[in-house]
Amino acid sequence: MTRREMFITAFFMLLLAIALNGELKNKAVEANDVKAAQNLIGLNFTQAEIDSMLPGLQDNLNSYRDIHEVELPNSVMPSVQLNPLPPGFQLPTGKAEFGLTPNMAVKRPNDLNELAFASIRDLAGLVKQQKVTSVELTTLFLDRLKKYGPELECVISLTEERAVKAAKAADLEIKSGKYRGLLHGIPYGAKDLLATKGIKTTWGAEAYKEQMIDMDATVIRKLDEAGAVLVAKLTLGALAWGDVWYGGKTRNPWNKEQGSSGSSAGSASATSAGLVPFAIGSETWGSIVSPATRCGLSGLRPTYGRVSRTGAMALSWTMDKLGPLARSVEDCAIVFNAIYGPDEADQTLIDAPFSYSGAADLKSVRIGYLKSAFDQDTTGASYNQAALDILKKNGVDLIPIELPDYPTWDLGFVLSAEAAAAFDLLTRSNRDDLLVRQIKNAWPNVFRTSRFIPAVEYINANRIRALIIQDMAKVMTEVDVYITPSFGENLLLTNLTGHPCVVLQNGFDEKGNPVSISLIGDLFDEETVLGVAQALQEAAEHHKQHPVL
Repeated sequence: MTRREMFITAFFMLLLAIALNGELKNKAVEANDVKAAQNLIGLNFTQAEIDSMLPGLQDNLNSYRDIHEVELPNSVMPSVQLNPLPPGFQLPTGKAEFGLTPNMAVKRPNDLNELAFASIRDLAGLVKQQKVTSVELTTLFLDRLKKYGPELECVISLTEERAVKAAKAADLEIKSGKYRGLLHGIPYGAKDLLATKGIKTTWGAEAYKEQMIDMDATVIRKLDEAGAVLVAKLTLGALAWGDVWYGGKTRNPWNKEQGSSGSSAGSASATSAGLVPFAIGSETWGSIVSPATRCGLSGLRPTYGRVSRTGAMALSWTMDKLGPLARSVEDCAIVFNAIYGPDEADQTLIDAPFSYSGAADLKSVRIGYLKSAFDQDTTGASYNQAALDILKKNGVDLIPIELPDYPTWDLGFVLSAEAAAAFDLLTRSNRDDLLVRQIKNAWPNVFRTSRFIPAVEYINANRIRALIIQDMAKVMTEVDVYITPSFGENLLLTNLTGHPCVVLQNGFDEKGNPVSISLIGDLFDEETVLGVAQALQEAAEHHKQHPVL
């Protein structure tokens, strides 16, 4: 076929598509439509009932068409919001106090590359004492990002100009005696669903790869205020699913034959490989826990309503959470201390203090274990038991607990429904065809399938969710924290209820791949779950190992 013939064929196909689209838009709702549709939602109406419904269904369809004319950017939140607080819940009170300080005993190494895997406190001590400048650290990590980023496929944009400017400003401030705290002058990376003024924000997806959002996300702004230095926008699985983005598949530094898991793929890979000291990720259903596990990191998924999502891509307004990925629990606490709290825009935020001074006295904390999850996780039994044994050796009398008994897995479509709404225009415009992954178990198909989730079922699923939130409050009266294998029903349930989770390294399997364990805390009690996690981590010392590139 000649180019001219191809053009003519494509032109007539376009005209046909326009004609069919117009015909579909003007098509009236008929009884056979209802008969076919009711099979998708498990209903069975009589002919008389269907005939009575037709005028109302037609009115609804006309309303949908009118609604489609209203521009709804991804950043617009629904007026209906999740309240994660069960009746009678008492928020923490008092003054926020943070007791961690820079490690002033650390010495400048002869080779700065030795700092690639240093802790934030060690880096902070060097920077505060001006033994190492922020410019030197920024240059070190930019060089590592340039060297290893392409191999790991973990970087979307280097923010070099912005980073060097911020590092120079940090050095001048510190030299003049103005010290902002532990993150002053410390480089970091951000998952590329966080808006950055003047730098593209791609969401990892072909359809948005040139997108510019004219603002800094609140988390970015708060880290700026803490003096941290953004050196890179890191990969995420397209629209926050998996580790495949428009430029490739992000790799696990421990085993480059593996993907890094997702969706905080680049944040985990880059931090694990020593390309950044820490990174910001996000979780809706495992997107911090899973890549932290695969890449051998610590991660904090904060309480829902703790960290602002202003300027972050919305996937599920009632489930999305932002949090840090780092090499240690202590580093996660340091970053969380800088990013939590309300802003002027995100109406889901709840103002509560955060106080932290380090590892908890394990004997003073009521620690539970999710018995059925440990019993069922036979593949990770030896690693799981090792974590329990460490707690027991440190004087912990473990309390067996179980989750509220509800059809948790069946509520997963709450996420799908909200995601389909967040990317409604992408589906209706057929630009979802631009996404790299087009298999059944990928966003394009899930978005289309989710158009057939009835509003009644979505609302009733959230009513069941309210019951789970109330029953989880009863569970948390028995314990302060509980430990569990990282994957399984608990992961979805606690993402639905909004409880905080710390995932941490728990050794290596027979193939040398990292494994993890998770700790769940009460709502808005990050200080306790972080303190227990840090104590467990320091006793096990798995976090001191890192991949060799």
